[in-house]
Amino acid sequence: MPAPSPLLDDETLRELIPRLRRFARSLAADPAAADDLVQATLERALTRGASRRNEDALQPWLFSVLYRQFIDDHRRAVRWKRIASLFATENEPRPPTPDQVFDARTSLASFSQLPAEQRALLMLVSVEGLGYREAADVLGIPIGTVMSRLSRARQALRAMDEEKMPASPVLRVLR
Repeated sequence: MPAPSPLLDDETLRELIPRLRRFARSLAADPAAADDLVQATLERALTRGASRRNEDALQPWLFSVLYRQFIDDHRRAVRWKRIASLFATENEPRPPTPDQVFDARTSLASFSQLPAEQRALLMLVSVEGLGYREAADVLGIPIGTVMSRLSRARQALRAMDEEKMPASPVLRVLR
């Protein structure tokens, strides 16, 4: 093991650990994974710190080591996930739950109650993924009309959903 650089003393590294943790936690969703990243970074700093070219830029070097370690870990996880999926049994598609069927049917019922112009716009923009300008060109109407019809259609759907859902559950006090 090469001798550590004189700038990699315990005090200097301890001062940088909170910053490294903060950066690692911004990258990794899990605090334990972030701590693992910091540990791997410090291990690499202690084992390869003497090979650094610029002795003055310790903090940026450690951040770049941490970021590269994160990227390597992420790529490794994706690669292993892809390999594991080759050996996994295919999951049968699950049938929709009764709640999902009910929600889909009520949404379709609400959608069918809208005027034809609003249904057409919602289909073009929300389902087919056309932009407002493209939908206006398809229907031969101004873009302002597209935006106002979409707004009214979405408001109407929200209002229909609110009518079907009670505002708050009715609770009774049992003694």
